[in-house]
Amino acid sequence: MFPTLSHEEILRYSRHLLIPEVGLEGQRKLKAASVLVIGTGGLGSPLLLYLAAAGVGHIGVVDFDVVDYSNLQRQIIHGTSGVNTLKVESARQRMLDLNPDIQVDSYNEPFTSANAMRIAEGYDIIVDGTDNFPTRYLSNDLAVLTGKPNVYGSIFRFEGQASVFDATRGPCYRCLFPEPPPPGLVPSCAEGGVFGVLPGVIGAIQATETLKLILGVGEPLIGRLMLYNALDMTFEYVKLKKNPHCKVCGPTPEITGLIDYFEFCGVPGFDHDEGSAGAGWDISAPELAARLGSGIPIRLVDVREPHELEISRIEGAELFPLGQLASRLSELDSAQEMVVFCKAGSRSARALELLVSAGFRKVKNLRGGINSWAREVDPKLPVY
Repeated sequence: MFPTLSHEEILRYSRHLLIPEVGLEGQRKLKAASVLVIGTGGLGSPLLLYLAAAGVGHIGVVDFDVVDYSNLQRQIIHGTSGVNTLKVESARQRMLDLNPDIQVDSYNEPFTSANAMRIAEGYDIIVDGTDNFPTRYLSNDLAVLTGKPNVYGSIFRFEGQASVFDATRGPCYRCLFPEPPPPGLVPSCAEGGVFGVLPGVIGAIQATETLKLILGVGEPLIGRLMLYNALDMTFEYVKLKKNPHCKVCGPTPEITGLIDYFEFCGVPGFDHDEGSAGAGWDISAPELAARLGSGIPIRLVDVREPHELEISRIEGAELFPLGQLASRLSELDSAQEMVVFCKAGSRSARALELLVSAGFRKVKNLRGGINSWAREVDPKLPVY
């Protein structure tokens, strides 16, 4: 039996009730449904708003971050008044303000193989609104092992993807991507940027697919990968097939339980400082400023992209974009002391690994990147 609707709910959802494919029965299905959304960022924002507005009765929200000013360009569920507050609480308050008749459970914790089963236990559908490969593989494997659909979305700059991975009716994410890309090959949105409205488009499509699954209407994106290009305003579709050798949803799966997804993807876990290259390889902004002030010759190597110089720069630094660094090693002197830096320290940490593997030893990573330099040394520079 599906729950009944109050008179107030009938008025609230009246535009749904007028659609034959939804109607009263469909709205009661929405009220009875439970959906777990992983991430309250660019994709999670429109997702959560539309699920709440549509009347999905029970919504779980997972995130482990606080609202930052740089989020507000695209993460529309949060506001300026919520900066420095927990994202899950900011999202929960906005959702309940939009629709107080729903239940919103928030999980302010990293979503890992240690807690994923516990968190997802009471939900019918898993929606992946994250921007990292470990969580994508985790949410996929979790969905396969629990027999639940996984509504997928991904964004970068002007392009987005969406699909529904349901191993009971079609392929899973691992059928399409059996192995993750090498660490650092695919830049994150924090490194490469994202067009502000793009996650709104993809997140709304994920919400659409989720509602279709609950209502049992239309043709969900099972077995299809939707590709969206905002610059061309084009939608393309790639047909997907189940991989008979898939390690998690194939007939003889190798993966029968959740694994260490950070190790699988070759990336650090949640307790790692992303702006750091590790003990012994870092230099702080004040330490670098002191050494430069004392007259010690240090070559500053900026591994950001050329257009980032328009935002901020350190005087005397030379531009070696990370993608060009390997082909320009001959321009660097291994006998010379160097400090590599980027926006926040992640790209420069990868640049340091490349340099060390090529035989460079007198090299340090500016921990926290030029943003740390702006905060701790030169406040005239903006943080971005």
